[in-house]
Amino acid sequence: MDYMYGPGRNHLFVPGPVNIPEPVIRAMNRNNEDYRSPAVPALTKTLLEDVKKIFKTTSGTPFLIPTTGTGAWESALTNTLSPGDQIVSFLIGQFSLLWIDQQQRLKFNVDVIESEWGRGANLEILASKIAADTAHTIKAICIVHNETATGVTNNLAQVRKILDHYGHPALFLVDGVSSICALDFRMDEWGVDVALTGSQKALSLPTGMGIVCASPKALEASKTAKSVRVFFDWNDYLKFYKMGTYWPYTPSIQLLYGLRAALDLIFEEGLDNVIERHSRLGKATRLAVEAWGLKNCTQKEEWFSDTVTAVVVPPYIDSSEIVRRAWKRYNLSLGLGLNKVAGKVFRIGHLGNVNELQLLGCLAGVEMILKDVGYPVKLGSGVAAACAYLQNNIPMIASRI
Repeated sequence: MDYMYGPGRNHLFVPGPVNIPEPVIRAMNRNNEDYRSPAVPALTKTLLEDVKKIFKTTSGTPFLIPTTGTGAWESALTNTLSPGDQIVSFLIGQFSLLWIDQQQRLKFNVDVIESEWGRGANLEILASKIAADTAHTIKAICIVHNETATGVTNNLAQVRKILDHYGHPALFLVDGVSSICALDFRMDEWGVDVALTGSQKALSLPTGMGIVCASPKALEASKTAKSVRVFFDWNDYLKFYKMGTYWPYTPSIQLLYGLRAALDLIFEEGLDNVIERHSRLGKATRLAVEAWGLKNCTQKEEWFSDTVTAVVVPPYIDSSEIVRRAWKRYNLSLGLGLNKVAGKVFRIGHLGNVNELQLLGCLAGVEMILKDVGYPVKLGSGVAAACAYLQNNIPMIASRI
């Protein structure tokens, strides 16, 4: 029973945690097991191999850590860097801000490149810093691929081009929490040294598993990194990998079986098809916002996110009231505006195991809410714009052809 019951299903359209598919729920509905039995290591071995596919890497080493994205951040930093190391980090929204706070509290020397919220990472400033750093004092570049507070996606390929152009050896660390498994992500091709994601985002699992993938260069850096780490120490995992038992401490058995089911669903649809589906959902949402006469928080098309859209409301409307009314009246969950954009934007999450008709239900709900709070929206306008696009772009379901 729900803690606060509402009829029908809750329409969950925050940018994480997201809807969990029924096959994943069924896979997790099982008793505990002895993780030292032959079954769990056998399962873990297949997961480690298949997780590499969602990062698009053949050379990376993955770690399945019982934690959140915040723990995955800490794992990436403490295994590759030492206190006092100079790093460059981009502040473009709430989650990049939180990662920078963690970097500073871990005693790294953080050079922050700040952009207006709604804009992407300023890569021109990065290029000037890298060009000037002939002594290679910068040890890492840290960037959030997809900033969910503002709906901004950064150009990772361009970051790699800058580093390569100047022959700079800095590590390339990427938060892919709300991008991996939904947006185009190419760890090997873009030379990403550490990438990470969380189970509750595009993988469509419960919160509780941070997935980190390290390049050979990152593993080499971990041998000399002096940051204190215990729970997040990659070396502990690697020892158990060699032993074939895989786990230095007790994993969540249910999440492992859930991950197996989630990966199977993604591979059945095809990862590239999953990414295309998210592209359609993002485009349809933006067309709806435009039809409502509202603006996207993201200021340029090149930064548009296909996993979340932050919608700017007029000054006479408190966006928090939109989120409250959505939940109280329509059983619809939308994302709040955070920090600098609190009260100014609401967020529509469109990631994970969600299809076009589910999105249209969300958009219809948003239209009614806008009407409720006094915005002069024409009912059906955004839904019609989204429908017109989707009807011409949704492919046949591959398994049903």
